[in-house]
Amino acid sequence: MYLLKLILKNAFRHKLRTSLTILGVTIVILAFGLLRTVVSAWYAGVEASSASRLVTRNSISLVFPLPISYKDKIRQIDGVKLVSYGNWFGGIYIDEKNFFANFAVEPKSYLELYPEYVLPPDQKAAFLRDRKAAIAGQKLVTKYGWEIGDTITLKGTIFPGNWEFVVRGVYQGRDKSTDETQFFFHWDYLNETLKKTMPLRADQTGFYMVGINNPTLAEEVAVALDKTFKNSLAETLTETEKAFQLSFVSMSEAIVVAIQLVSFVVIIIIMVVLANTMAMTARERIGEYAILKTLGFGSWHIAVLVFGESLLIAMIGCTMGITFTFPTAKVFGNTMGTYFPVFNVTTKTICLDIAASVLVGLVAAIIPTWRAAKIRIADGLRRIG
Repeated sequence: MYLLKLILKNAFRHKLRTSLTILGVTIVILAFGLLRTVVSAWYAGVEASSASRLVTRNSISLVFPLPISYKDKIRQIDGVKLVSYGNWFGGIYIDEKNFFANFAVEPKSYLELYPEYVLPPDQKAAFLRDRKAAIAGQKLVTKYGWEIGDTITLKGTIFPGNWEFVVRGVYQGRDKSTDETQFFFHWDYLNETLKKTMPLRADQTGFYMVGINNPTLAEEVAVALDKTFKNSLAETLTETEKAFQLSFVSMSEAIVVAIQLVSFVVIIIIMVVLANTMAMTARERIGEYAILKTLGFGSWHIAVLVFGESLLIAMIGCTMGITFTFPTAKVFGNTMGTYFPVFNVTTKTICLDIAASVLVGLVAAIIPTWRAAKIRIADGLRRIG
């Protein structure tokens, strides 16, 4: 207990220096937490993927469509439980800065495949009943102030024209990782309009979402599915939803790696700063350590004092950094919601914050402890004189 009292008293003997060091650790942990949250947000789509869903697209590229007639053949493949389909619509709301994901989907089967999109029964029935109906995520509705019954106009980029939709429902995410910034409407509405305006583009879909009975047989089902359409005019490429999402993340992997490197660099910087603080502290107290040795205190007592002080400073800064991470992440997530629809501080990030702080506290105290422990009593007392 007396060692704990000594550690507390020693830590705040030089209040300005200790306060500035704690402030530095706080800022670094805050920055580290935000950077790790950005990395987590990058992989949010991958984390939200289901092992029981496959994605089938044109084997050449996602921009090339597939015939809608494929759905009946896909349903007949062993292991397939449910088939849905859709198109990336790419519509713009008012102007280009108001970007959000919008899809034309077969609504009934799509909602069955994605139970994480939670919709009140009456709103779901209204959505399924009206072909001009659309549903939007809670965050999207809140951002633009939409209400049930509002008419939303999207300017088509892939499918030219102004497209009007009536908001019939607002879905909420079942899980924290569910994206609540998406917009869904009827694929039939898109297809019927295309039949009138661009008949060559009608009866085609951008992708199929395939629900399977047994996730462990996903590879076998994917191979069977692609084999079915081999040597056809539009061959398919089928992969798990997770692999499909990872293929998008891999396009920006260099950015993710750079963010991860920066997050580790800031930890190294604060490690050097804290090591400098502890080195100055130990040098100033060499005489006191020599006196402790004359009183019978061993080297391990001195090691506990130095390591304890270093860890105390690091953990106070860690606690403050974590505390500030949540409100800062909320503001950041609201500001950057267009690019990071799911921006949550995860338990893993908090654990990394704590682990990094402990590591900083321990590494920063190694050299000061070694110097303090090896000092001879006579040399230490001579410095006092």
